[in-house]
Amino acid sequence: MDQIFDFLFSQYSSYSPSFIYLELFAVIMNITSVVYAKRNNILVYPTGLIGTGIFVFILLNFSLLGDTIINAYFFSMSIYGWYFWSRKKDEVFINQVSTINRNEIKYLFILAISSLIFIYFVYDYFDKWNNWTAYLDNITTAIFFVAMWLMARRKIESWIFWIIGDLITVPLYFYKGLTISSIQYIIFLILAVLGYISWKKILDKNYQKLKE
Repeated sequence: MDQIFDFLFSQYSSYSPSFIYLELFAVIMNITSVVYAKRNNILVYPTGLIGTGIFVFILLNFSLLGDTIINAYFFSMSIYGWYFWSRKKDEVFINQVSTINRNEIKYLFILAISSLIFIYFVYDYFDKWNNWTAYLDNITTAIFFVAMWLMARRKIESWIFWIIGDLITVPLYFYKGLTISSIQYIIFLILAVLGYISWKKILDKNYQKLKE
């Protein structure tokens, strides 16, 4: 058991206690945010703002430029999502859980390609194409950019992109020495599957009401 623990967390011996506590707090905030997202609760955004803001600082220290930009993007999209989800008309929330339409698919494609190109030039500018993780980081950036935009627009398809991105990020963060964050993404993966199921039930319930 000690060998397994050392294998997973030995790198933390070189980290300061304040850094470890900061990462743990950010992880707790991010997990709380995803739990609120699963519940279709607007508190997903204030908790997410805290967690992503802290991770911008953490990831910069580990030269994960793509993931740093992801979290900065998450931060800004959380502000937009908070506004979008809270819009009301006659005391009724306007924007409910829905599916993407054909026009939105076009925007998703443009967003994915644009983010891939943007992160490529960021890595090239800082001369960070020195490890295979940089290429994987670029791909996950595009996936999470799409996922967050869909989440802010309250689209059920966001969970599919979260699941794909989480599956890639778990081994990436572990390899980079961020074991706590890697565990966080395992939890995210589980919550993303549950979130999809939960939102699917909401959609089915809304469709049923429309038929009645």
